[in-house]
Amino acid sequence: PISAMKKLLLLLTVTFASFTLVAAEGEWLTDLAKAQEKAKAEKKLVLMDFTGSDWCPPCKNLHKTVLTSEEFNKFAKENLVLVELDFPNNKPQSAELKAANKELAKKFEIKGYPTIIVLDAAGKEIFRKVGYGGTPAKDYVADLAKLKK
Repeated sequence: PISAMKKLLLLLTVTFASFTLVAAEGEWLTDLAKAQEKAKAEKKLVLMDFTGSDWCPPCKNLHKTVLTSEEFNKFAKENLVLVELDFPNNKPQSAELKAANKELAKKFEIKGYPTIIVLDAAGKEIFRKVGYGGTPAKDYVADLAKLKK
C-alpha cells in the first residue's frame, strides 16, 4: 500500500501541475458580454474560440499548437480578452452555458470548428478564421498582431 506521505506528495504534485498549467495558459472566459466589458475597459480585442474541445481534431491541434503556446499567451495577455465557446460531446456543461454558446454560434453563423473570431472593442467582427491547418504559433500570432491598429 502507498503510504499516507506518498499519497499526499502525489496529490500536491498533481495539484501543483494543474496550477502551473492554468498559469501558463491565458485566462479564458465563457461570457461574451463580460469579455466585451473587459476589452473595452482594457482597450483590448476580444478573441472568440468556437471549438469542439473533446471531439474535433483540428480544434485540439489549434489548442495544442497555438492557443497554449508561449507566443500566443504573451500576445494575448497584452492585446486580447479570450472567450472559449465550447461544443463538447462528453465534457459536462451547464444548460445555461450550452444555450448561450448555441445562441452565439447562431448569431455569428458558425459553419465549422474551430472558428476563431476577433471583435474590436465596439463588438464589430474584424477577423475570422475557420479550421486549422497547422500554422505555427508565431505565424498565427503575426496575423493577429496585424489587427492592432
